[in-house]
Amino acid sequence: MADTTAGTSVETSANKAASRAQRSKVTQVLGRAGMASYGLVHLVIAYLAVRVAFGGSKQSADQKGAIAEIGSSSFGAILLWLLALGLIAFGLWQFLMAATGYDWVSDKRRRAVRKAGSVARGVVVIALGVSAIQLVTEGNQGGSGNQKPQEFTAKLLSLPAGPALVAVLAAMVLGVAFSSARKGIKRIFLDDLDTAELPVGARRWVERLGLTGYVAKGAVFAIVGVLTAIAAFSSNAGKAGGLDAALRTLAAQPFGPYLLVVVALGLAAFGVYCFAAARVHKS
Repeated sequence: MADTTAGTSVETSANKAASRAQRSKVTQVLGRAGMASYGLVHLVIAYLAVRVAFGGSKQSADQKGAIAEIGSSSFGAILLWLLALGLIAFGLWQFLMAATGYDWVSDKRRRAVRKAGSVARGVVVIALGVSAIQLVTEGNQGGSGNQKPQEFTAKLLSLPAGPALVAVLAAMVLGVAFSSARKGIKRIFLDDLDTAELPVGARRWVERLGLTGYVAKGAVFAIVGVLTAIAAFSSNAGKAGGLDAALRTLAAQPFGPYLLVVVALGLAAFGVYCFAAARVHKS
């Protein structure tokens, strides 16, 4: 009984410490600056996607390609360090949000989903931050944006029931695509924002940017999911790919360049939305 009480006390103390850290002014400033960094990455991806649409870029049109593009600019090393620190800060903020945040969401299941999303987001953005540090210190881009998805798919396919496992992965990615599009269409993202302090016109723009951005991200994830499903049914890991493969696949379709420009505008909208959300996101 004493051990149980002591364990509960330690857990409560840890939760309180995490809550204080998550709500501290320093954490809030760094986390929100990091969210703006995440928006910058999406703006650069949108720029690269437009270049792909018109056949003018061999740079990977994904997160790593965006980081490489930023690094190739004037003062690239300084920008990469700032971007890396911002992304890592945003990732840590997401972990703290997963631990103690979303108390404004009354439904326990929905709160659990939001927290799981924060954990996944935290992992992704910290990995991007590490990639930025590797690029500025080692000049290492870690291969193309499609290499790792293809390698991971190949490993799954080599396992017993490998195609079935890849099919499950495809279903999960398609689920993420549906969730992202639903979040935009139903304006669920607004629940996490405190827009009361914004002028009415600004609120409308934040809503439009979020709607467009989340739907565009959903469309891209859907293409990634379809590519993964094709890899599963053909038992060919080379058919799989990440964001870059999805955008290039779209560009190769009839009217593809025009569709890709539309998606690029949507990704740019999400990038701008991140800047606005960084200011008014609930904590």
